[in-house]
Order: sequence, then structure tokens, then C-alpha cells
Amino acid sequence: MFANIPMTKFTWTTERIELLKSHFEAGLSCRQIAAHIGVSRNAVIGKLSRLNLTRGAPDAEPRPRAAKERGTRSVPRLQYRMLRALYPDEPFEDVPIASEARCSLFELSDERCRWPISTPGAADFCFCGNTPLDGMPYCSGHTRLAHRPGSRARFARG
Repeated sequence: MFANIPMTKFTWTTERIELLKSHFEAGLSCRQIAAHIGVSRNAVIGKLSRLNLTRGAPDAEPRPRAAKERGTRSVPRLQYRMLRALYPDEPFEDVPIASEARCSLFELSDERCRWPISTPGAADFCFCGNTPLDGMPYCSGHTRLAHRPGSRARFARG
């Protein structure tokens, strides 16, 4: 496949490395260096990396990342807030949705709420198991959470 191409075209000779360094110090882009030397841009980037040649100051501090706000509310409290926002006129107790008939995946049927409790793979993972509403996969409390009118993004914006 490469029989007609001299092997020096694929190797970094000392001349090519010196040329790479001089072009780099002159401020040429990787694309321009690659065009002058006769290699690919990725080859130039890789060689510069192996030579530890970088354009930025090595002592420069990394850019600070925007801190993501993590929710500190518990899941039951968050569920209550969601229900209160969606159904302001209905009386809700300040308690989470009671999942008294929790069941495993093997125990699920059409007569049990399929709302997952906890994280899949965790030791305490299960499903709600309460009696679902007619024609729905969830009990009344979890149906209100699952089938919200409008956009979830609109709710998240407050």
C-alpha cells in the first residue's frame, strides 16, 4: 500500500522536529505547520503534545467552572412541592406519597403502581405497589407527578 512512498515521509526526523519547533515558536497554527512539513494536522498536534510544547502559559490557572446548584431537598419534600405547585387548590398533607405496598420487579402487575422508588441497582430499589388509577400505570399521587400539564422546563424555572 505504501510501497512507492519513502519511509521518511511517515517518521519524525530531526530536521522535521526542528522545523516543527521553529514554526511553532514563530506562532504558526497547527494547520499551517502541517502544510509546511507535509504531515497531517493531528500528527503536528500529537508531536507538540509529546514534546510538551503548548501555547498557553503552563502556570496559568484553569478557568473556573460554573458551580452547578445541587438540590439539597429530600425526594419526599420535592414531591410535595411539585404536587402543591400543580394542584394548589387540593388539600395535601405535608408528607410524601405513602408507598405502603412496595414490590419488586417480579411482583409488578397491572394492579400495582409502577413508580420506581430509590435508584435502580441499589439494594433498597423497589416499586410503589399501591393500587393504580383505572387505565394508568401509577397510583393517584404518582399519576399527578408523572402527568403534569404544560412543560417540565416551565415548572423548573419556577
